[in-house]
Amino acid sequence: MSDIAASGCESLIPLGELKTVEEIERSIITIYRKEIWSKFIKAIKEFNLIEDGDKIGIAISGGKDSLLLAKLFQELKKHGRDNFEVEYIAMDPGYHESIKKLLIDNCNHLNIPVHIFESKIFKVAENIAKEYPCFMCAKMRRGALYQKAQELGCNKLALGHHFNDVVETTMLNLLYTGSFKTMLPKLKATNFENMELIRPLYYVEEESIIDYTESNGIWPLNCACMVAAKKIGNKRHEIKDLVKTLKGTIKNVDKSIFKAGQNVNMDCILGWQKDGENYSYLDFY
Repeated sequence: MSDIAASGCESLIPLGELKTVEEIERSIITIYRKEIWSKFIKAIKEFNLIEDGDKIGIAISGGKDSLLLAKLFQELKKHGRDNFEVEYIAMDPGYHESIKKLLIDNCNHLNIPVHIFESKIFKVAENIAKEYPCFMCAKMRRGALYQKAQELGCNKLALGHHFNDVVETTMLNLLYTGSFKTMLPKLKATNFENMELIRPLYYVEEESIIDYTESNGIWPLNCACMVAAKKIGNKRHEIKDLVKTLKGTIKNVDKSIFKAGQNVNMDCILGWQKDGENYSYLDFY
């Protein structure tokens, strides 16, 4: 396992023994009912993420978040709503063979019937944006996933972004771009007609996902990109560390940041953007 870990696994923390798929599935609605299952259902209901007749492409990167997302959808179809269809989609952007094998092994063990398709995105992203390829890579990967989902007849693409991703994205925009933008639970695709992106893990905290993954003995992938691993100054990691530090002195600071995106007071901001147009508070003074 050490060779694989060095190539891009999520964690080097010793995991529990790999449990059977039945035990893993059962834990979602028993052990993790409050921390994961209920929050997953809350996001679906609150933001109307699933509608009758939807066909949803579940993006599987092989990481802890997407593997959990796939199992949650399977459990939802078995124990909750069955008014939609799913396709499980994984893209190989240029993985090392050992990484690809781990992705396949995980999906086989977890009974996730995944469609794997190949691309050369790691290499292309590095050539286009040599110093900071991560943004370009993420953009290209999403486009490729949209296209594959559309080919399979899907009208929605589900990604595994969680509560902490929302908090960190909000802080990244605030501190590095001077704008207040958060990560939305659903949005319409700009370049793919009649396609939507949804984030059903919107309320699920990363700590719970890590606990679920480790306690069930699952060994997930990280981004598995050795190009990104060599780059210095990952801003998202810096923000993650900053939020962790703030939590040590300000109670529930992460939840306050998260809620800020739902409590914007339009009477007390200098300006805003809407549909590509800029507005000043003086326009309405």
